Amino acid sequence: MTQSLTRRRFIRISAAAAGFGPLGLGRPVRAGSEPTIWRGKMLGAVATMEIHDDDRSRAERLISLACAEARRLEQLFSLYLGESALVELNRTGILIDPAAEMVDLLSTAQHYSSLTGGLFDVTVQPLWDLYADHFARENANPAGPTAAEIRTALARVGSSRLSISRDRIVMPRGMAVTLNGIAQGYITDKVVELLRAHGISHSLVDMGEARAIGSRPDGRPWEVGIADPDHAGHTKAVLPIIDRAVSTSGSYGFQFGSTSRFNHLFDPRTGGCALRYRSVTTVSRTATAADALSTAFCLMPEADIRSLLSRVGIDRVYLVNDAGQSVEFAA
Repeated sequence: MTQSLTRRRFIRISAAAAGFGPLGLGRPVRAGSEPTIWRGKMLGAVATMEIHDDDRSRAERLISLACAEARRLEQLFSLYLGESALVELNRTGILIDPAAEMVDLLSTAQHYSSLTGGLFDVTVQPLWDLYADHFARENANPAGPTAAEIRTALARVGSSRLSISRDRIVMPRGMAVTLNGIAQGYITDKVVELLRAHGISHSLVDMGEARAIGSRPDGRPWEVGIADPDHAGHTKAVLPIIDRAVSTSGSYGFQFGSTSRFNHLFDPRTGGCALRYRSVTTVSRTATAADALSTAFCLMPEADIRSLLSRVGIDRVYLVNDAGQSVEFAA
């Protein structure tokens, strides 16, 4: 997709291709009306949309449009779709005439890198590759990769070495980008923008990160559960939200080896893994911010997180520390 094809024009083209006429704007929703609910997968995660609209057929058409938009963005940002723009960038080190959304997302990622002193870094993929390769070996050393191997991988990490412009994105050969710490939030925000543009005022969207549009039709807040990192399938807490996004990152999400020492949250300064908290949950106006900063906060002392909140647009943080204790605080 070229930059001249705007998101607004894409929505119109998608509607025409699917055989949909103009959708118009939504009407006020009756508090007792039944929601239209969709469930599927996006970027490897379970995704859901709950849309409240008195016209069910219109809600279903909007869900089709939203899914088309999310799939289009997944074709840009996925590490696992062979023809994605991200896979091409990692393979060749360059994207010519990149999609506007790729420029926007990588620029946003660099912004959060700057705000967090480099702790949020989308170029940590070489560390993932190192740990994955190490623990895939037969009789892998449970102590993890050697210090020399980590230093070699770290030499290929550093988002400041990404050159981003509207014409091209360039990085040194050997570097690799992962957008897994921010793309789900970004896609959630884009779906919310689409639904709002069509007049939806009550919805809960979760494309791996959750974001509410308004409240429930009866005025009550939405409720988003925080997973218990120590008991799979259980909820640690429930957060009430209105017009906010929620994201949780935690070392329990994926682990290498059997010792719980190594996980998917990498420290771009040392090449080690986040072990300070069992999980970090953030509440923000956007899912992009909530997603990126829940990742970065996993590497920060609590005092540093508190000092950053007002600067980075996070309203509230819910921590589960290494002892399993819950700590909650607001900006």
